[in-house]
Amino acid sequence: MSLTPLHHALRRAFQSVERNQRMWRSLLEDCEPLVVSLGNVGEQFVALSKVDLSRTPLIGLPGLEPKLRFKLHHAADTVMGKLQEKLLALQSVRDEVSSQVASVFQILDQVLVSEQVSALTERSAGAPSVADMLAWLQDAARHYRQQFIKRKALLLTLRPEGFSQMESAPENWRSLTSVNTEDTIHDMLWRVSFFLEPQ
Repeated sequence: MSLTPLHHALRRAFQSVERNQRMWRSLLEDCEPLVVSLGNVGEQFVALSKVDLSRTPLIGLPGLEPKLRFKLHHAADTVMGKLQEKLLALQSVRDEVSSQVASVFQILDQVLVSEQVSALTERSAGAPSVADMLAWLQDAARHYRQQFIKRKALLLTLRPEGFSQMESAPENWRSLTSVNTEDTIHDMLWRVSFFLEPQ
């Protein structure tokens, strides 16, 4: 067996990373205003908890505080529902990349039966070595796994009763972005651009 089946699998995997990286960025952009809205709701919860409405001109409006709390809870639930939908889409990206990378390693096991390991370290003018590409794919899959887990964990900590956590959600969400890894994936896709061209 030659390295051709492995090269085909590598191309499919990198094309998947390229496609899913665009999807991932788009989903995170969609999440940004939702997380900001959640932060605003948290800020309003905090403000409401600090104000004694009975000492304000609003005292004449019976049941105002429970009504305000109900509206804020409803707003928080609505935003959280939309964020959960985005999280499911992020999970699909993670799963797609992981699946493609796993299929590459399955083919690698078959190829190694008949090929020398040294063949995996050979580079050419148009392609990095197979070993390098395998490592890059593992890095990409790890990035999506870790980012998904962190973002899911953050959303699980957000509850309407946890006003301060909700208020700080936008800052905490942005802090999860790994610029270095994003740049690494961009650099990786650039390095394999010639390899991905139709043969």
